[in-house]
Amino acid sequence: MTNQTNTAVRTVVSKDGTAIAYDLAGSGPALILVDGALCSRSFGPMPDLSKHLQSNFTVYNYDRRGRGDSGNVLPYSPEREVEDLAALVDAAGGSAFLVGLSSGGGLTLRAAAAGVNAPKIAVYETPYMVDPEHKTPSDMQGDLDRFIAKDDRAGALRYFMVDMVGQPAFSMIFMRAMSKVWKQLKAVAPTLPYDARVMDNFVPNLESFAGISQPALVMRGGKAAGWMTRAVESLAKTLPHSTYKVLPKQTHQVKSSAIAPSLIEFFTS
Repeated sequence: MTNQTNTAVRTVVSKDGTAIAYDLAGSGPALILVDGALCSRSFGPMPDLSKHLQSNFTVYNYDRRGRGDSGNVLPYSPEREVEDLAALVDAAGGSAFLVGLSSGGGLTLRAAAAGVNAPKIAVYETPYMVDPEHKTPSDMQGDLDRFIAKDDRAGALRYFMVDMVGQPAFSMIFMRAMSKVWKQLKAVAPTLPYDARVMDNFVPNLESFAGISQPALVMRGGKAAGWMTRAVESLAKTLPHSTYKVLPKQTHQVKSSAIAPSLIEFFTS
């Protein structure tokens, strides 16, 4: 068990030599927060969620490779992101709980399937496409690759938010108007193809996930769209030791105050 409250930025070196930056806060069993697309340890939901968990856990909030203060040794592969998590688990003493939001849930599931030592895992609205009636571009990974190959970061962001996520096109006008946020999004836009690969182009590897042996908390929000509901339900049915939970009134942007109690109950029970 780790028992520290030092909030200084730290780094751990992954297997391929990539430096992975992380913050450390709280006390108790180690818990690692795994971000979804476009987020980092200082931008997105994890800083606030960390505050809600620090009374019960030693919380590791890290920058996935290519984001924030972490390195980005190429070529990229999802296996290297799993190695990043394994390095963090080693830094945490060899064992840690994992919490993945959105596509971070896909990375969490990959790590568990690969044997990273996580006694329990939790995922929230991992956006796999299992509903044939939910129309999305057929080659999301390839399309994102082409945008980034041209360094068209704005195009990649629009494609992700509008064509993939389904936000209305006019929302991009408001996004661009928030200059600070837009600058942060453009900085991490080159990692969008990474998320597509971590998510296997958003098709779940059910055979691999069926071999995950540890208890898993699988959650969605009460306001989740039908396709997301079916994706989360399919995942919960696939994992052999899962607990399925719906958080009332929550959307994909889940509030820390809504999800933290469920995480605390699951990991401490």
